[in-house]
Amino acid sequence: MTLLTREQITAADDRAWEDVPVPEWGGTVRILGLSGTDRNAYQSSLVVLGPNGSVQRMNLSDQLAKLLAKSIVGPDFERLFTDKDVKALGGKNGAVLERLAQVAQRLSGLRKEDVEDAAGKSEPAPSVGSTTG
Repeated sequence: MTLLTREQITAADDRAWEDVPVPEWGGTVRILGLSGTDRNAYQSSLVVLGPNGSVQRMNLSDQLAKLLAKSIVGPDFERLFTDKDVKALGGKNGAVLERLAQVAQRLSGLRKEDVEDAAGKSEPAPSVGSTTG
């Protein structure tokens, strides 16, 4: 298998998306899997750190809306909601938010089974040569 270059990696279109019908809202929404940066920001928003930097507690307030604000995009793949829109989005039907969040979690590798699968498949490849000399 050929090793990729920096340019090939950064140019790769690797984010999955899915159009999901939402009859309760009268149409369809596009869910885009989170980028690494957005995924980290979402996960960080769920944790409250104590004064010493250790996890003090989880902040699950509007967790579905936080995820969806970062995941729902328009036809141009630009976010429809900013982080400031989380409260308004969180006021929508909880069952709809849950259904859409499940898609966003799957596309972003956030489900528990996705994390476990990745951990099981990420064994290091054996090294053939040495880079030290």
